[in-house]
Amino acid sequence: MTNAGSLSDSKPVEPTRRLDTSGKLCPVPVVEARSMLAEMRPGEVLDVIATDPLAELDLAVMCERTGHRLLSAVTRDGVVRVRIEVGVDSRAR
Repeated sequence: MTNAGSLSDSKPVEPTRRLDTSGKLCPVPVVEARSMLAEMRPGEVLDVIATDPLAELDLAVMCERTGHRLLSAVTRDGVVRVRIEVGVDSRAR
């Protein structure tokens, strides 16, 4: 279980939208997350659920490359839940 960002230090952030990519493998979770993030406004939060074991790493790299902020990444019982805040200067638009 990993926790990126400072969610544990502050009030939990409620997601604006949810994306369930369970059962889908790379690159689908990243492609679908990127598409949904492009429709969202800066500061909004996307909650991504995935069962692909590489989804956490892939989504973290996507955030670095596109200007979004990885708020948290938690893996439990084979399910990855990643929260991403849309960046103000995101390059995904």
